[in-house]
Amino acid sequence: MSSIQEQIEALRRQINEHNYRYYVLNDPIISDYDFDALLRELQQLEAKYPEFDDPNSPTRRVGSDLSVGFESVPHRFPMLSLANTYSEEEVREFDARIHREIEGPVEYVCELKFDGTAISLTYEHGRLLRAVTRGDGAMGDDVTANVRTIRSIPLQLMGEGYPDFFEIRGEILMPHSSFERLNREREDIGEAPFANPRNAASGTLKLQNSAEVARRGLDNFMYWVVGENLPFQSHYESLQAARRWGFKVSDHMRKCQHIEEIFDFIHEWDKKRETLPYDTDGAVIKVDRFALQKRLGTTAKAPRWAVAYKFKAEQARTRLRSVDFQVGRTGAITPVANLDPVHLAGTIVKRASLHNADQIALLDIRLQDMVYVEKGGEIIPKITGVDLSARPADSRPFEFITRCPECGTPLVKDEGEARHYCPNALHCPPQIMGRIVHFIARKAMDIEGLGEETVQLLYDNGLVKDPADLYELKREDLMNLPRLGEKSADNILASIQQSKQVPFQRVLFAIGIRYVGETTAKNLALQFRTIDALLAADVNALSAADEVGEKIARSIRAYFDDPENQRLVQRLRAQGLCFEVRQRADATERLQGLHFVISGTFERHSREQLKELIEQHGGRNLSGVSSNVDYLLAGAHIGPAKLAKAQKLGVKMISEADFEQMIAEERSVDEVASTSASEQDADALTSETPQNVSTPSQKEKTEKNQALQRRLF
Repeated sequence: MSSIQEQIEALRRQINEHNYRYYVLNDPIISDYDFDALLRELQQLEAKYPEFDDPNSPTRRVGSDLSVGFESVPHRFPMLSLANTYSEEEVREFDARIHREIEGPVEYVCELKFDGTAISLTYEHGRLLRAVTRGDGAMGDDVTANVRTIRSIPLQLMGEGYPDFFEIRGEILMPHSSFERLNREREDIGEAPFANPRNAASGTLKLQNSAEVARRGLDNFMYWVVGENLPFQSHYESLQAARRWGFKVSDHMRKCQHIEEIFDFIHEWDKKRETLPYDTDGAVIKVDRFALQKRLGTTAKAPRWAVAYKFKAEQARTRLRSVDFQVGRTGAITPVANLDPVHLAGTIVKRASLHNADQIALLDIRLQDMVYVEKGGEIIPKITGVDLSARPADSRPFEFITRCPECGTPLVKDEGEARHYCPNALHCPPQIMGRIVHFIARKAMDIEGLGEETVQLLYDNGLVKDPADLYELKREDLMNLPRLGEKSADNILASIQQSKQVPFQRVLFAIGIRYVGETTAKNLALQFRTIDALLAADVNALSAADEVGEKIARSIRAYFDDPENQRLVQRLRAQGLCFEVRQRADATERLQGLHFVISGTFERHSREQLKELIEQHGGRNLSGVSSNVDYLLAGAHIGPAKLAKAQKLGVKMISEADFEQMIAEERSVDEVASTSASEQDADALTSETPQNVSTPSQKEKTEKNQALQRRLF
């Protein structure tokens, strides 16, 4: 093996180890910056020496922008489903049947039943060979390219003792945090939200663009090692070994000796499942010993040695009183059910989404029906059915509206779309308001002082009808509005002027092109560099940009072909907004390699401005406090959890003034850090205390912490 190949292999092993520690153990030992440096080094070597290419290289985690079809492949071992039970009586019948066929004690393993999409992973010589969906149990779709992007799935196994060839089955799932973020993004750009995390995970796994799969934040748990001549005697033992090899195996797994212990597990997790960051819909009970599993065998559809107990979905029955229709900023019409108040999963539910006309027709929902309501994915209240026995005799099928409830324009429904839309984008009040509110949002133009109520006042008083009007507002316009005085007016106008410094990609996101979210806007800006190049691009050129398919490309082209939108862009450009990618003249590397978390509120900067300053000077922004963080930039009203974790981990805390000194030319980062209010104790500055320097007492440390908090807050 050549020295270059050895170097590449060593980097791959090192990066795989760090991926495992970060995504499975949640115990990283290097910073994000150092990890990225290793990854860049590997990428450069692989590009220079393509003869050492490897489909399981950790550089493949980001996914590919190439569209791929899914080949249907056979399962070497049938991928059976589990028989479901819905009552404790049925679980007792399962246990009794096992004991009728097996003499002596039987040990079970109880596990959570994850609500995602099943996957089978094949490993050969410790390397991921193939990932296949369940399909029909005999054949499934090869989704290896997409599964490689899931960072908690090992591409190369760790340790030793694994079979030379085996399969491991598990569940691909979408955590609640990823699901909520994805749905917010979809609703913001005019896409219909996913109904639950299971559907989102399943849909994501079958995307043609693996780079988008990587972005969506899928996760997994493995729960069954499959193969011939496995070096284990029991299921529990095999999963403990799988954990050592680098697989993500649930900690919530228990060996049970008898039926009452099984019910203890079921009852415990039926109550605690709402505390988990992902969906579970039941418990799985498996006979532990492989020899007993073999004796019990399988049916054509399911193993006879395992059964799933399904938790009862918390459901409520209430009356549907009326349906409202909401108009989004992209014109999408969302029907919302108004219900008699009902208690559900710890909250009082009065409203529920009906999604679209197709869903209403599918369930045959009618006004005054008694309906069943559940929380989809424990998150979104939804109507799941109708009590037909309670339906009034004079009930009539629900008729979806044909005109916009706000402006009266006939609605349209494009082929392949689930939603109806109001096409009157320029004169429909909720769409106008929605576009302006979107334009001023923190992740867009970040115009402080203008909330939804103030925008409504401006619109109602004829002062704004599109985002460009904001830049023509005068001080007297604002001062004459209710609840706004001179100071508020001055602050709003200053923030409007400051927004002219927002970079091109955020301006592109802010103008509100249908289907163009933050990531797509950033990719478009990097690809085309200027608004003129974007205006001139045809559908084919647009489709070639990262994460822009034909649907999004046609939406972009339609937006810029509209004369009104062209005028809006020209007016915004005339006001001085940034419509090209600029290299900032004041960019430095003063914060190169440093990682920051921002928490609290600040006097002279918004949090978005601070993030931009950090990136401008070479630093990185992180969302949560961890051992990777170098500084917690703390303002007033800092989150207590972040403060406590920063103190526990010894993360240096700095104020807004400290940060300003760090990026100033006259003082070095080290000088600021050494004199900052963030010094909690001497141990936070050095790993060893010199013998001639006394270590602070606990009292001194406490006083210093208290002084720090007084200064910050």
